This record gives sequence, structure tokens and C-alpha cells, in this order.
Amino acid sequence: MGDFRKLEVWQTSHALGLAVYQVTAEFPSSELYGLTSQMRRAAASISANLAEGCGRQGDPELRRFIRYSLGSATELEYHLLLARDLKLLDASTFARLDGPVHHVQAMLLNLSRALDGKKAGQRLNPAQRGPAT
Repeated sequence: MGDFRKLEVWQTSHALGLAVYQVTAEFPSSELYGLTSQMRRAAASISANLAEGCGRQGDPELRRFIRYSLGSATELEYHLLLARDLKLLDASTFARLDGPVHHVQAMLLNLSRALDGKKAGQRLNPAQRGPAT
């Protein structure tokens, strides 16, 4: 795949990871080894798995690491809900992070589907499909 830094989904997930680190710095110290650590690990794992997948041999490996990234994004989604419900995040901060998580999840799914189409090799582009039904 090449340079992971050129992937828009990596750039977006990296920015999300930075935001999670900034927000969790405000969490109480009693959460340092709990929710703070879990949220930071999940957020960093999204981008790290994309980077690792790009460094592997071929699209099948990349697809596998995209699935790992998607799992980490879903884990982060839950941790955000938990932090909100525990009143560690206010509504606006939750929304500022939750929206990008869903965006990253959609981007990961789209990248995976694009690789699946490349794998099939015989997929027709939209101009070759004929009229839409």
C-alpha cells in the first residue's frame, strides 16, 4: 500500500487520537490506569494498525489490519459513551469526539470495500454497469 501518512483515514484517525489524548488529560488522576489509558490505547491503535497494515505485504494483510482498526474505533466509541455517562465528558466534548469516531469507522469500511473490489478484479466501474435499477 505504501505510505500510510497519505491515507485520509489515517490522517483523520491520527487527529482523533491527538484529540483523545488532550481530552483525557483533564480526566481525574484516579482514571489514569482506567478509562484514560483505555481510551488512549484504543485511539492510538486505530492509526497504528493502519500504519502496520500498510507496511505488510499485500492487500489481504492490509484488510486484516483495517478490521483491527475498526475494532479499536468501535472500542473507542464505547469508551466515549462510558466517559459521557460517568460525567467525565460534557455533551459538547462527547459530540466533538463521537462524530469523528463514526466518520473514521465509515472511512475504514469504505477502504475495506475498495480493497475488496480491487481483489475481485472483475468488478465493473459505474460507467460499464449500464442503467441503474
